[in-house]
Amino acid sequence: MFDSAMAFLQSLQGFPAYALLFALLFSCGIGAPINEDILLLAAAALTLKGVMEPVPLMVVAWFGLVLGDALVFHWGHRFGARLLRHRYFARVVPEARLASMQDTMRRYGPAYIFVVRFMPGVRTPLFFAAGSLKMPYRHLFIFDGVAAVVELPLLVYGVRYVGGRWEEILALVQRFQGWLVPVFLLLMLGIWLLSRRRARQRQAPEN
Repeated sequence: MFDSAMAFLQSLQGFPAYALLFALLFSCGIGAPINEDILLLAAAALTLKGVMEPVPLMVVAWFGLVLGDALVFHWGHRFGARLLRHRYFARVVPEARLASMQDTMRRYGPAYIFVVRFMPGVRTPLFFAAGSLKMPYRHLFIFDGVAAVVELPLLVYGVRYVGGRWEEILALVQRFQGWLVPVFLLLMLGIWLLSRRRARQRQAPEN
């Protein structure tokens, strides 16, 4: 499914490409069997081919990610555990795991939503658990929204930085997707912070 979606995405230009990316990311957020992180990396690579531009890509991706997460959060907020009796939702969020995920969200508080954005494989259940605890919607939009603002530039410009080697990076992500994306994001954040620090040090003597 992922390969077919990416092949179709590469054949598009302009608004249809962004619309498809939005739909795919939104679907990832509500449990579609597509890896969100790999999709983002592949979409970022398409900016090297001129299919999309970095800034519009990040804006569209932000809305796709956050709105998908918000819908899952709303389902948890509105329906709670009883929704998990439905076969589809029981597959996405196993009812047996809901209590432990609720405990995790209680332990760390609303700010943990920021961390959840960088946790492949458990985002959807944890967002559902957060909603089922009746956390205010503003917590979701603030913490998840800020996390996406951090994540997207790191992914997009990280892929553009490695340039023609993006396919090697994508192959590694597909192999070690459980931990490689968070490490990649932390690495790019570290590089950015280091560059900012060096820039301030160069400016200090001038001041």
